[in-house]
Amino acid sequence: MDELDTPKTEGWDLFVETPDVTIYRLYDEASGLYHYKTWGQVPTVPPEICSKVYVDFAYRKKWDSYCKVLEFKECDGKKLLYWQLDFPFPMSNRDYVFAQEFRILEKGGRKHWIVLAKSETTPSLPEVSGVVRVDRYLQSAVMCTNGNGGTKAFIRYFDNPGGNIPKWFLNWAAKTAVPHFLKQMTKACEGYEDYVKEKEKQESS
Repeated sequence: MDELDTPKTEGWDLFVETPDVTIYRLYDEASGLYHYKTWGQVPTVPPEICSKVYVDFAYRKKWDSYCKVLEFKECDGKKLLYWQLDFPFPMSNRDYVFAQEFRILEKGGRKHWIVLAKSETTPSLPEVSGVVRVDRYLQSAVMCTNGNGGTKAFIRYFDNPGGNIPKWFLNWAAKTAVPHFLKQMTKACEGYEDYVKEKEKQESS
């Protein structure tokens, strides 16, 4: 939570900096990949709404252009998420099996909405032919008010996408796909209340 207000970037390299998004990365020698820290804002929507959008997976399938499949699965007494992402041709799609935890904590007189995710392995969800399974995935996201009716967020993440991924694609994903996703999410947050009203209307009719 502290990094929302006081970023810790010593030893990390500045990778992307725009008015809305800042991304740092740290090289992981064991995997040859990077850990990422992302700071961003949704200036028009409060964190109560942004946090709901972040974990409303039925809604996410409507607005996230990278999301092909996203659904809960009951596996060995656990509630896990199965997530498949569209990768551009000629690369295979990637999929994830992970547990997710949602918390609301208060610190310094402010509420913080926290989402934690970690990859899981289960025989109940075997690998899919033609899709590369991401077997190491970690993400933590923290959201709070920006003091002006909007949301500021900090996300730390790492995944090992498996297969032979060229460096140009990894750079593209971090530099282009992540900011694009945040723009999509901003629009989704702005439209969430209308989505909920329409959904309730359909369910009651």
